[in-house]
Amino acid sequence: MMRARFERLKFHGLFIKLFVVMVICIVTITVSVVWTNLRMTEQLFLETFSITNSKVIDQIHNNFEAFHYSIVLAANQAQQSGTLKTFLTEAEAPQSIRVMNSYYNMTQQMKRVQSMVDAYSVGVAIVGKNGRSYSGNVNLAKPSALELERSELTAKAKAHPDKLMYQLYRDASGRQFIVATKVLLERTTGQEYGMLYIVIDENDFKPFYTSFTSEGNDVVIMDKSGTVMTSNIPDLTGRRSVELLSYAEEIEEQGLVLKKVTLMGKDQLMLAQYLPSYDFYLINMIDQQMVLGQMVNTRSVVLICLAIVLVALVVVFLISRKMTRSLTLLARQMSKVTRRNFHNYVNVSGGYEIRELGRAYNYMLDEIHEYVDKLVETQKGQRKAELAALQQQINPHFLYNTLASVKFLVQQGSKDKAVETIHALISLLQNTISNVSETITVEQELANLRAYVFINHIRYGERIRVNYYVAPDCAHYQVPKLMIQPFMENAFFHAFNVKGEGVIHVLVAKEGPRLVCEVADNGDGMDMAAFDLEHGTAGRSGRPAYEAADAGAVEVVAGSVRAGTDAGNAWANVVAGSARAGTEAGNTRAGAKADNAQAGAGAGSAQAGAKSRSSRQLFSGIGVANVNDRIRLLFGEEYGVTITSKLGEGTRVRMTLPLIETK
Repeated sequence: MMRARFERLKFHGLFIKLFVVMVICIVTITVSVVWTNLRMTEQLFLETFSITNSKVIDQIHNNFEAFHYSIVLAANQAQQSGTLKTFLTEAEAPQSIRVMNSYYNMTQQMKRVQSMVDAYSVGVAIVGKNGRSYSGNVNLAKPSALELERSELTAKAKAHPDKLMYQLYRDASGRQFIVATKVLLERTTGQEYGMLYIVIDENDFKPFYTSFTSEGNDVVIMDKSGTVMTSNIPDLTGRRSVELLSYAEEIEEQGLVLKKVTLMGKDQLMLAQYLPSYDFYLINMIDQQMVLGQMVNTRSVVLICLAIVLVALVVVFLISRKMTRSLTLLARQMSKVTRRNFHNYVNVSGGYEIRELGRAYNYMLDEIHEYVDKLVETQKGQRKAELAALQQQINPHFLYNTLASVKFLVQQGSKDKAVETIHALISLLQNTISNVSETITVEQELANLRAYVFINHIRYGERIRVNYYVAPDCAHYQVPKLMIQPFMENAFFHAFNVKGEGVIHVLVAKEGPRLVCEVADNGDGMDMAAFDLEHGTAGRSGRPAYEAADAGAVEVVAGSVRAGTDAGNAWANVVAGSARAGTEAGNTRAGAKADNAQAGAGAGSAQAGAKSRSSRQLFSGIGVANVNDRIRLLFGEEYGVTITSKLGEGTRVRMTLPLIETK
């Protein structure tokens, strides 16, 4: 199922590519336009924000300065008052009337000081060096003078006696106050005689800026230690934020109008201004996402963009489909040519370009038909010519030596053997020259092989025996002519150079749906590893091992291999641990064994023995490579010749063919 779907989809490749490209283009353009629009909106917002909020910061700054001015007036009034100084410095008197007058005058003076800050909900308290104190707090809503004196605010204030300081105070109940502290000093001597505390609840301090805040628009007031004095964000008041302080200092030092920061997990736009009167930083933070979300309805923008993209995709789909449909049909029909369907003419339809492609394709099929027909006829004629030429390649030395052997047989009176030899030669020549068929039966091939073996026995003696093992039901199967003879020839002349004698087995049998023919000997064998290394063959692994056989002989010398230069179909020439290439002309054989010599075969040729490889002229010139090529040409690449061999144990040649019966 999945494969069928894939087959259908591959013909729509052009349509899919066009559609995907258009989708990418549309989406890219849409996203780019939306992103550019949002960026421009953001930039406009930042420009507007920097102007508007700078004015807001200035307005908040003015509110703080107005409050500070009132505090300064009240502090100066207290500093210059002799009544307060007397009250805070004189010793306790025993006269009650004097004490009461002192308290009364101090109270009247404190009311005048309080009047300076009546516009704000503040409390004024003093503490003297003599231990006297006064707290002008309504309903004790604010900390008393003695409570303030015992806090760390007093120590910090005394460290800077000339400065009016604003500090954060938290009482036992957790309420937070902003306290303005001032050390009261003698004007002439600078001697400290008391402390002035002006207290405002943190909640009463917020109206200075809360009218300028909103959701996502926050204000923070912090001192130079990073402690938040007040903020419209309740969780920040009283906490220390080093990060926020560093941003504020950076803005102040670099003179920045606006800075983008990330605070509390949000992208913020931050403005900051230093308040020298308070030694505070006034910070304004804007939640960028929230503000932009209020300016631009992101959900609506996304929905509109999706609608535009969907409409565009539908239009693109319909247009692309119509444009590529004809081309898809043409590609589907043309693909059938790969399945050797050369009669699959296409219907010419669609646009001008598609029609022209269809006509050209149909014309190409006509040309292919004509070319294939001519090629088939040419190959048939070429194959017949090649086979006919191969059949004419009878080695003249073989004929010469065979006729010489017959001559000596006649001279020695062995007329019967001479007649048999002549009959064998005639039979061999008839099948080689007269029969032009490409294939013959197994029975005919074995008859030729027996004639060839008989002639060799007459010439060289019977030191090499040949046994035939042929399954009775295989005699009628067809095989290429002269298929087994080249391997028998190699075995005769090259397999027993060291051992001198042995046995060659010819086996023919069925193996499943194949016909298997083997030529196996128990002769000298070959080092196949060296053979593979030298010639790149692979007979042992099942691949054809014939490439080097016609190119030249292979000599195995003390475990090494070198390429020979002689023509023929030699496998290996092994000579008792050393070997050399001969150069003598003719069919000279040295070191003959007396018990294998044939009488009358000595004029012009020596007794059988270890023969020089170069002096051995082979019978037909049809080598093992030719056999393998003919098998593959006739029956296909899955058939052919493989060779296996082991040094000292022999060689096995295996030919596989299809089962083809005689018609």
